[in-house]
Amino acid sequence: MNLKSEPKTIPQLLRNVVKNIKDENETFLSEKKGDSWTEISYKKVLENADAVSAYLLQNGIRKGDSLALLIENSPDYIYFDQALQQLGCINVSIYPTLSEHDIEYILNDSQSKAILIGNHFLFKKILKIAGNCKELKKLIPAFKDYEKYIPAEGIEIEVINFETLMERGREIKDQFQKVIEEARENVLPADIASLIYTSGTTGTPKGVMLTHNNFVENVKTSLQQIPAINKDDTFLSFLPLSHVFERTATYHICSWAGSKIVFAQSLELLGRNMIEIKPTVMIVVPRLLERIHDRAMKNGTSAGGIKSKIFLWALETGKALRQVKEKGKLPGAFLSLKQKLATKLVFGKIQEKTGGRLKLMVSGGAALPKNVGEFFGNIGITVLEGFGLTETAPVLAVNEFHRQVIGTVGRVIPGIEVGIQDIETKEFYAIQNHHSYDVNFESKEGEIVVRGHCVMKGYWNKPEETANVIDSEGWFHTGDIGRFYRGYLQITDRLKNMLVSAFGKNVYPTPVENIYLKSPKIEQIFLIGDKREYVSAIIVPNKENLQEALGLKDDFFNQEEIFIKEDEVKNWINQDIKKLSRELANFERIRNFVVKRNPFSIEAGEITPTIKAKRKVIESKYASVIDEMYNQEAEAE
Repeated sequence: MNLKSEPKTIPQLLRNVVKNIKDENETFLSEKKGDSWTEISYKKVLENADAVSAYLLQNGIRKGDSLALLIENSPDYIYFDQALQQLGCINVSIYPTLSEHDIEYILNDSQSKAILIGNHFLFKKILKIAGNCKELKKLIPAFKDYEKYIPAEGIEIEVINFETLMERGREIKDQFQKVIEEARENVLPADIASLIYTSGTTGTPKGVMLTHNNFVENVKTSLQQIPAINKDDTFLSFLPLSHVFERTATYHICSWAGSKIVFAQSLELLGRNMIEIKPTVMIVVPRLLERIHDRAMKNGTSAGGIKSKIFLWALETGKALRQVKEKGKLPGAFLSLKQKLATKLVFGKIQEKTGGRLKLMVSGGAALPKNVGEFFGNIGITVLEGFGLTETAPVLAVNEFHRQVIGTVGRVIPGIEVGIQDIETKEFYAIQNHHSYDVNFESKEGEIVVRGHCVMKGYWNKPEETANVIDSEGWFHTGDIGRFYRGYLQITDRLKNMLVSAFGKNVYPTPVENIYLKSPKIEQIFLIGDKREYVSAIIVPNKENLQEALGLKDDFFNQEEIFIKEDEVKNWINQDIKKLSRELANFERIRNFVVKRNPFSIEAGEITPTIKAKRKVIESKYASVIDEMYNQEAEAE
């Protein structure tokens, strides 16, 4: 990518694209309205952003002010964010799934002066709490007919529809154009661009202060790591822009590279949208890949007979080719011929369901089970696993396009240092950067710490908590456990997740849970065992597979009883538990488990918006069931 000038702030990204990479009339965004896809040019995006900025300026908004967004992925999100960034304002993006209590806390803590609201449901949420938010002066619904949701007695706070806001902004844009341009020039790399509140697995949400420099440097260095991404790519966006992963890896990457963003209609319609759009790049979370893997395996093997044999033969062929490539070698003529046949008979059909043009997917947000990563490698779809946190904007490391080590999160990105530190003594086992990379390097396991351009400015209004995670030498302590393996970073687990048995054995739940998640019968699993004599679990079955296996109706899953008591369900799951336990050490194996009828959810407060289990919440909520499980085992002995 040859840029004549290098952007330093977020508002400079798109302007650099239209100056050096794309014509301003080319498509930047696309969304589906009705039965057709609407194309939106760079010129239209920048004009709408200027209109919003003009309106905000006329209404007293200035550099450093916080404004909130509670809205699904859409062009409106981009217009509003671009308007904020060029004025030097702070984007406070809020997860739509958060409770009213948490939203109220975030609005007050951030001192947000206005909020863009995506739909009727979210608008009704905000109406309940708006009166408790002292700094909030304006509600901006991004939809029509919002009036019918306002109480008959009215509300004290001003409400203006987003389209109306933009229309008013267009009327006054010319008179504010010079002020907007001056404001844009006065935005500094060190200025805060966004507050992203980490829900955390415990405690009050913390506002992570991410600067323009955090985001821009993270984008620049990530693209240096994956130069395969370019101006000709089409990204299909479905992960929430309220999360730093999608914000950086889709929105900001495309704003630098000149790639096109297409907004998926919904998670439910993602499969259809992939076929329609034919994306070349997607940013994904492991759960999506697990579902594709499970469905492909089921479809490929359920028929039995010759079809199943061909499917399994194709997978073995793909595995052989992948292993040859991982060693840096070229496949022989016979293996290449077998691969072409496997692609024609099996892999091509799976690839068609992704649109047939998929160049790569980047997976993050949680650990990708190794068997799932291997599956995609076997069928010829490149999945690059990476790692990062909200506090690191987010990317620390990502697998390179030309060299993947499945089961790792890749090479350290340029410009930062990543260390592995002893949990107790704080001794460094290793410190690596992008240039010290060695394919044969391996290290001991310890806490992952990072220093460099990606590290946040700190937690908003929380200097003590900032000091707890960023030490005097500038190292940010991630709380994740890992090591270097074959030159790449490998994650073991979260420090806070570690279970210490009554016999002093350390059990890291994530790799153990990932072993059991190989079973198509298991949807979710939560490991228990801290200060206990053995490991147990709460297991959520795969609803579709359980219904098919035991002939159950939907009513079975709508019962009020939280846990399934039927022995036949537990026995059905236990068949796979016994098989998979052979891959684990004795002290890591599940000795008992209970079956939860329905999945852990964000709404119930059991998992975070990034699908991480809230360990203390779950253990407290189901304490009586857990104790009963251990007591039954003790009585049986």
